[in-house]
Amino acid sequence: MPELPEVETTCRSISAWALGRRIDTVVCRRMHLRLPIPEDLDERLRHQSLVAVFRRAKYVLLRFDQDTLLIHLGMSGSLRRAEPHTPLKKHDHVDFIFDTGTVILRYHDPRRFGLIVWAGQNYQNHPLLATLGIEPLHPEFTGKWLYQATRNRETDIKLFLMDAHRLVGVGNIYASEALFRAGIHPITAAGKLSKTRCERLCLCVKETLEEALSSGGSTLRDYVDGTGNPGAFQLELKVYGRTDQPCLRCGTLIRQIKQGQRSTFYCPTCQR
Repeated sequence: MPELPEVETTCRSISAWALGRRIDTVVCRRMHLRLPIPEDLDERLRHQSLVAVFRRAKYVLLRFDQDTLLIHLGMSGSLRRAEPHTPLKKHDHVDFIFDTGTVILRYHDPRRFGLIVWAGQNYQNHPLLATLGIEPLHPEFTGKWLYQATRNRETDIKLFLMDAHRLVGVGNIYASEALFRAGIHPITAAGKLSKTRCERLCLCVKETLEEALSSGGSTLRDYVDGTGNPGAFQLELKVYGRTDQPCLRCGTLIRQIKQGQRSTFYCPTCQR
């Protein structure tokens, strides 16, 4: 699933070419994803200009003159630029056609687990966004906040980092990588972390996400950004996906376990 760096990279790459362009028409080839696509999508967006593209957690928000769309990329979806002559792929479900057909923002979703819905005038209050936690790259996320939020919590620290009601966007890949950098075992009870270790972990989460953003995110399968380019951070992964390979720091073989039905990767020597 695209995580914070992939979604943020998608937003930035779309902004680079689409801001200020006006919608000519919207073509929907499939009206039902995880939720039904609004039937009035074309009618409401036609002739509106795109004025902002931004992210909340793992959601893309497209703000037009009078409406805001909330988009989730699902497990393997993408939003990318396409030219009028670009051949359609099997799972190209929606085209946002700009400037009398000269350029297209195309929504692709093989598993149809994403969504496209209206966000409302106060998008923060949308049911999908209202209960989300803080952003890890926001100044509000500090070691002090992490220490206070984890007190008396028996939850594994990796699962705490991935709890979107507390902290958004730190998915499986980046939680594993940040914990390795911080030297913290993923099954450590969150409430047992000291203030010093919380400060270190907070810093490592931010560093991991920032470096992933600089690399355009991670492409492990089919992720591409808003211009169709893959990410490169997968080349920098220290533990994720490296089961039984030597740790790049100490040489111990990387182990894999299951946490919350997701695979976790860690070094049993470097992480305590």
